[in-house]
Amino acid sequence: MKNYLNFETEVKNLEDELENLKDPYNQSGLSEVDTKKISKTQDALNEKLKFIYSKLDSWQTTMVARHEDRPKSKFFIENLFEDFIPLSGDRHYGEDKSVLTGFAKFYGQSVLVIGQEKGDDLDSRIQRNFGMMRPEGYRKTIRLMEIANRFDIPIISFIDTPGAYPGVGAEERGQAEAIARSIECCMKLKVPTLAIIIGEGGSGGAIALASANKVIMFENAIYSVISPEGCATILWRDPKRTLEAAEAMKLSAKDLLELQIIDEIIDEPIGGAHRDKNLMLKNLKDSITTNLDYFKSMTSDEIYNDRKNKFLRIGRNKGFIDNLDDLSSLKTQNNNFVEIFKSRKIWIQSAGLISIILILLAIFL
Repeated sequence: MKNYLNFETEVKNLEDELENLKDPYNQSGLSEVDTKKISKTQDALNEKLKFIYSKLDSWQTTMVARHEDRPKSKFFIENLFEDFIPLSGDRHYGEDKSVLTGFAKFYGQSVLVIGQEKGDDLDSRIQRNFGMMRPEGYRKTIRLMEIANRFDIPIISFIDTPGAYPGVGAEERGQAEAIARSIECCMKLKVPTLAIIIGEGGSGGAIALASANKVIMFENAIYSVISPEGCATILWRDPKRTLEAAEAMKLSAKDLLELQIIDEIIDEPIGGAHRDKNLMLKNLKDSITTNLDYFKSMTSDEIYNDRKNKFLRIGRNKGFIDNLDDLSSLKTQNNNFVEIFKSRKIWIQSAGLISIILILLAIFL
C-alpha cells in the first residue's frame, strides 16, 4: 500500500485511475485494456508530479524527507556494499540498535559504514528507537571510527535522524558528552569521511556523525539545528507556524549548498527517492565513487586539513579574510580584520587621552 502526503491528493487520484485502467478485471467486468488512455494518464501523472515537486516549500520538503516509504540506511547498506560485517556494543554500557555499523567492501575498497536507521514498520521503528541514538550509539561509532583511522579505512556515514534521544536515561549516561566526543573524533580523523544525509538530519544527533570531509544531501533531505515544529514552539509558542519556521531555518539542500554548509546534492527522481530506489542507488554509488577517488592522491595530513578548512570557511565568505583556501594554521598576520581593529584601537586610545587632557585643563584653568 502506497503512502501519500497531504499535498499529493491529485497524484493519488491519477495513480488509482491508472491502476484501474491496467486491471482488465475492473469494476465494469472483464474488458480490453485501453493502452492509449493508460499512456495519456501516465503522462498526466508525470506532469503533475513534476509540477508539484518543482514548487515544494520548506515544510513540504520536510514531509518528503520524513516519508514512510523513503529508502533507509539499511536499504543502502544491503544494496551498495559487499561483505558487510556488523559490529555491536560500545564496550561500556550496551548496544544501540538505532545505528548500524560495520566494515564492508565498496567495489573492492574497504570502508567503515555507519547508518542511522529509523526502521520500516512500527515494530522495527520501536526497536530502532525511531533513529534517535543514545550515548552508547555514539560511543560505539567513536570506537569503530578510531579503528578505521588506525588502519587507514575511509568512513561513510548515512544520516537519518530527528535528533539524539532526549530521555532521562540517555542524559544520565552522558548524552551531550558522547555527542561532543563524537564530533571531536570526526574532526581528528586522518582518513576520508563522507556524510550522506538521506532523509532527516536533525540537530546534534546528526552533526555528531556529519562532521566530515564531504557533507552530501539527497535533494529532498533536510538538515537543521532543530525540527520546524520545535522551532515554531520555542519562538512563537505556536507549533502551527511550521512553514514560517522551516523557511527561516534554511534547512533544504538547495539553501544549504548556497550557504556552503554542504558540498553536494544528489538528485532524486521526480516525486521523491521512494519512487525509484534503484535510480537512487545508482546516483549514490556514483557520488561515493567520485568523492572517494578525490581523496586517493591526498596524504593523511592533507585530508585532515581539508576537513578543518571546510568547517573554518563556513560563514566567512563575506568576511575580512582574503584567502579562504588555507585556514589550517589559524594565523592572524594576514587577517585584515585584525589590522583594522588595531588601527581603530589606536584612534580610540588617542581620542581617550585627548579627552582626559581637555577635562583636566577645564578643571584647573
